[in-house]
Amino acid sequence: MDNKQLSKLLTQQQKILSKIALGQSLSEIGEEICLAIEDILEDKSAKCSILSLTDKQLFHCAAPSLDQKYCEIINGVEIGPSVGSCGTAAYRNSRVIVDNISSSPLWADFKEVALTFGLESCWSTPIVSTKSQVLGTFAVYHSTPKKPSKQDLELIDYFVHFSSIALEKNSNAYQLKQAINELKNSNNKFKAFTQVMPDLALIISEQGEYVDVYGSSEDLLYYSMKEMKGCNLNDVLPSIDAQPIMTVIEKTLATNEIQIFEYELDVQKGHVIFEGRTASVEHYQSENSSSRHVLWVARDITQRKLAEKEIEKLAYYDPLTKLPNRRMLNERLAIVVEKIKRSGETGALLFLDIDNFKRLNDSLGHTSGDKLLVEVAKRLEAIIRKSDTLARLGGDEFVVLLEYIGHDNEQANIESATVAQKIHEIFDEEFKIDSLNFQMSCSIGICLIEGRDISSDNIMQFADTAMYRSKAKGGNNYSFYDPELQTLLDKKIELETEILKSIKDEEFCAYFQPQVNIEGKVIGAEALIRWTHPVKGIIPPCEFIPIAEQFGLIQRLQNIVLKDICKLLNNISSDLLCEDFKVSINISPSQFKSSSLKTELLNILHHFKINSSRITLEITESMLAHDVEHAVQQMKELKSEGFTFSIDDFGTGYSCLTYLHAYPVKELKIDKSFIDRIDEESGLNIVKTIINLARNLKIKAIAEGVETKEQFEILKHCNIDSIQGYFFAKPMPMNEYLTWHKEVSLP
Repeated sequence: MDNKQLSKLLTQQQKILSKIALGQSLSEIGEEICLAIEDILEDKSAKCSILSLTDKQLFHCAAPSLDQKYCEIINGVEIGPSVGSCGTAAYRNSRVIVDNISSSPLWADFKEVALTFGLESCWSTPIVSTKSQVLGTFAVYHSTPKKPSKQDLELIDYFVHFSSIALEKNSNAYQLKQAINELKNSNNKFKAFTQVMPDLALIISEQGEYVDVYGSSEDLLYYSMKEMKGCNLNDVLPSIDAQPIMTVIEKTLATNEIQIFEYELDVQKGHVIFEGRTASVEHYQSENSSSRHVLWVARDITQRKLAEKEIEKLAYYDPLTKLPNRRMLNERLAIVVEKIKRSGETGALLFLDIDNFKRLNDSLGHTSGDKLLVEVAKRLEAIIRKSDTLARLGGDEFVVLLEYIGHDNEQANIESATVAQKIHEIFDEEFKIDSLNFQMSCSIGICLIEGRDISSDNIMQFADTAMYRSKAKGGNNYSFYDPELQTLLDKKIELETEILKSIKDEEFCAYFQPQVNIEGKVIGAEALIRWTHPVKGIIPPCEFIPIAEQFGLIQRLQNIVLKDICKLLNNISSDLLCEDFKVSINISPSQFKSSSLKTELLNILHHFKINSSRITLEITESMLAHDVEHAVQQMKELKSEGFTFSIDDFGTGYSCLTYLHAYPVKELKIDKSFIDRIDEESGLNIVKTIINLARNLKIKAIAEGVETKEQFEILKHCNIDSIQGYFFAKPMPMNEYLTWHKEVSLP
């Protein structure tokens, strides 16, 4: 390099460094570099360009001597192993010399463009940062094929160094600008977020100073946000509130872990329950880098906590009496049982049921019944110790759990009996509901809680069993649990399960016992439920009917009987079926009281297309002894649908003859117990009296349980209307009855 070139180089160096130092734009600096090297190179046809690399694409930063259209075509080209001189140099991170573009395989896809603009050679050198990162390329084009000299390459490397400084500074400036913009955006977002968020975000120093306060609701603070900043929480909050908060701050900084907890403060809004979350923040204040801070996010959870309390009330308390419900009682009972197992002490559970409450509730309405239950709860609460639990299980059932009543069985018996007596005493005073006064009583069952083998699951059941024993005594009594009674109850429950299975397996069916008049003509039949057990054989109705009644299964059994009646009537030939032929079915007390009785009956009859006039409903006179008005109304509704009524077992119940004429009854059935004594004067007189009573009421009399010819002759002499019993036929399955009916009906 001669002196003239060296002088030019030094001059250009000063210009370029001056522009870089003054922070001029990359395009200005790039043009200065390109023009400088074009001036110094010996070939005046040289045209230089600087390209920057962004996301693997090259863009012209400066190309003062190149055609602008060429630059636009090349801009955005993606680097690769065969992408001209510049694309390949950036990809390889090494210099690429192409002395003849028209024959170079690297320019296969671009030579037409280059040649169009008079470019036939291209030397490209990658521009690399101080961190060895490719920033772009420096290219020198010539209008003729040409190879560089050693001096050309040295000169290029010299100016590539300047290009590297300019590009790296530009890249750093761009990154800094991006970082500043991102920070501004982040700050704007954070500011916008904190302005609308319902929570408070507090930056608190390790000394307790409020450094920054963010949030939209100042009423959750003691003072305004402006007043809070710079204050110390020990000066703002009462010491009783400040000390726990400082403890949390210290723990957060010591463990560097997020802390979550609840606390309460009296702020501008009032008394507020907060959920606090804390996290340590490093270098929050650049001017005080050694100071540590905590981000404290406070959320108002007052409404949520109130809702949780309300949910707890619904889950654990009876909404009517506000007493603990079954769920809470079970939890407390389990705790008491475990405590007694460890201590060897004795407790007790008293199961209380109000006598005849259902009758009062049905007659006066549920509102009056609820008022009575609330009054009972108040009176019970007044006599129960704070250490004991009074709960309502539902309906008219209450439970008293006595946690401790002594060390031995004798003392426990005395103490629990004393509590039972106190409970009975609260019923001595009449209950006034609205304008009416009622004298009520209750039945109590007591189960002692003692020993190591006790189970909370059984205690309630045992006390319930004892309560039913009190009911059996006539009510207004208390009884202790008897294991023999529990065995009986277990058998009942087992039988209930078997009944349910047998209904499903179709083991129940109706048997039919004929009813004939004194001439021997078949005028009807009584349908009787029968259970043929696959293992136990025929189970007598007296064993399962009371269980079905008690456990609410009687309606399902009666439906089976009624369906079989319909099938029977549909299978008897019309010419063998007299006009007044009826089949009777027994109606249980619970069915008769049910408002759905009529619907149940009619649904089945309509399904089988049977006229209700063919059905006689048998009820006992004891069912009519209570609530005469309801009984008459129920019977009249059924009579209007075509049903007829028969009073079964007449003479054994407690009905008042004064009301007998009011019932729409078509028949009295004389009980078998009177027929068995018909050969005695007293028995005969009772039978004659019932027959005469029926005559006076213009209804028919039928004798059941007729087993001998002598009984039949006597009844015939007494002008009985019809009879039923083994003398004519025993109860038969449907197929047997159909055969029998056909045989006796044919002339």
